[in-house]
Parts: sequence; structure tokens; C-alpha cells
Amino acid sequence: MLLREIASVNEGKDKERGTPHQRSQQKLVVGYALTSKKVKSFLQPKLEGLARKKGISFVAIDQNRPLSDQGPFDIVLHKLLGKEWCQVLEDYREQHPEVTVLDPPDAIRHLHNRQLMLQDVADLNLSDCYGKVGVPKQLVITQDPSSIPEAVSKAGMVLPLVAKPLIVDGTAKSHELSIAYDQFSLSLLEPPLVLQEFVNHGGIMFKVYIVGEAIKVLRRFSLPDVTEKELLKNSGVFRFPRVSCAAASAEYADVDPTVAELPPRPLLERLARELRRRLGLRLFNMDIIREHGSNDRYYVIDINYFPGYGKMPGYEQIFTDFLLSFGQNKYKRRHSTNN
Repeated sequence: MLLREIASVNEGKDKERGTPHQRSQQKLVVGYALTSKKVKSFLQPKLEGLARKKGISFVAIDQNRPLSDQGPFDIVLHKLLGKEWCQVLEDYREQHPEVTVLDPPDAIRHLHNRQLMLQDVADLNLSDCYGKVGVPKQLVITQDPSSIPEAVSKAGMVLPLVAKPLIVDGTAKSHELSIAYDQFSLSLLEPPLVLQEFVNHGGIMFKVYIVGEAIKVLRRFSLPDVTEKELLKNSGVFRFPRVSCAAASAEYADVDPTVAELPPRPLLERLARELRRRLGLRLFNMDIIREHGSNDRYYVIDINYFPGYGKMPGYEQIFTDFLLSFGQNKYKRRHSTNN
């Protein structure tokens, strides 16, 4: 009789908690608010197929309806701009603390300003036995282009200089860059902007993708080095489209090994860990260059939130594992509460 009662109680607990098989089949609902371009590049059939197999369902968020009326969601994945949307998300986070929002709007907003974007890297001043990581010397100009030559001289900056729009607002123009080769051409630039000293890096850039604790590094061709001879010969301002997107892959190109060698893994892991903590972000990438002629001097030149993961080989497995980790943590919390 006693054994039957114990069995009955245990059976009840199993029904409440679910068997291991049932728990593995529990749905993880991910609401997404993305631009149509991001949906096309990110939510590819292979990702959605793998997600379904793992019990993850992606549900489009209707921006014309109150967010709290939709779902319920376990995770909200988003990359939209605008104060109104950010406020909607902030209100939703307060009302639904049980939902994981990737990532907090305030933290993302930090990356919309290039002056602030790299400040955490500069403050970190990372240096260990594997190398040093910093940012190129930079200067912010908010108005009056005629004042740029004098400001550059006062700052002791060395030509050529890379000019980037100060604000990153998702438009193609905000990702364009220019190179100014001489002092006179500086006044032709259009503030507000950030000026960075150009660092020769062998024409190779490393795109470091961060998905939670996972790190994936890809090589990309970048702007070629500028020699002393070219600096004397060239003048004016040269404009380029978004280099990181337009650049071809250099994964299998015949490139000088000293230029193509990936940054040391321990250095990247430490950098990613520190930036996750400082930025409060889990989905971002960094554009990193190695100073040509040096094997341990690295510069972070850009940071992007929720980058083009669709270009990253194997992103489907990495991203679904990342999403599932939130479901597992949620189950652990529930399990400890029930006990």
C-alpha cells in the first residue's frame, strides 16, 4: 500500500515536470522583430529546419499590435531602430522579466555612436603574452569642416586618415568611409564624423563573430596598405562603400601567412569576454586588424550589433545551441523552484 502511494506521488511529479524526453521536446518560442533584409539573410531555410528539429519556433512580431498581446515568447530577438520601438521593448522587459530580450536596447544604442563604440576597447587596454589590443588614434568632429585641419594638427594625428560617419543609423551611408590623404582635403569632409589614423594591415581584416560565448573568426580582404610613395603621390578624399560587406572572403586566398594568420584564440576569448561584460551584449561582431610588420599588435576598428551571421559558416548550429541555452537555464530555474 505504501509503495503504491509513493509510486502515485512520483507519477504525479513526473507529469508535472515532464519526462526527460518530454522536456527535450518542449517548444522554445522566439519572437523576432527584424527588417525584411535581415529576415532574408538570417532566417534561412537551413536555420529554420534545424531549429524545428530542436524544438525552436520562430514567430514574427507584429509591430502594429501591442507586444504584450503577442506570444507568449521565451526569447525576443530584434534589430530595429527608432525611439518608439526601443521604448516598447523597455516596457516589455519590465512587464515580462521572464522573457530574454536579445539584446537590451540601451546596450545596443551604445554602438550607434562611433565615439562611444570603441571606448570600451580603449579603456580595456588589453595586453598579455598573446598580444595587445587597442583602437586607432581617433578624433571626433561634430561641426565646421574648415576647422578639421587645425584640429588634426593639434591632436598630432598622422595622415592618411579614415573618416567615418559619427552615427550608425542602419543606412548604407552611415557605413561608408573616406580616406583623406592630405591636410587640405580634410576640410572637404562632412561632419559629424570620426577620424581614425589609417593603420597598414596587409589588406586583411578579421571579422570576429560573437554568439554568446561562441566565437568564430573569418578573414576578409580590406583596404590595401598605403606606402610613403603613395601618400606623396595621392591627394584629395577617396570614398568607399561599406568595406566589411563588400570585401571578398580571404579564407582560401594565397596570402602571406604572416598577414593571414588568425589572432591568438586566448586573446580573442579574453577580449570577447570583457566586451560582453562591458557592453552588455551577446550578439555582435568586431572588425580587427593586425598592424603590418607586427605579429602581436591588434586594433579593433568597428563593432556591429547582430551582424550578418548568415555569412558565417555553420551559424545554424551555433545559433540554435545559443538559443537552447536560454531554454535550459529557464528549465533549471523552474526545476529548482518546484523543489
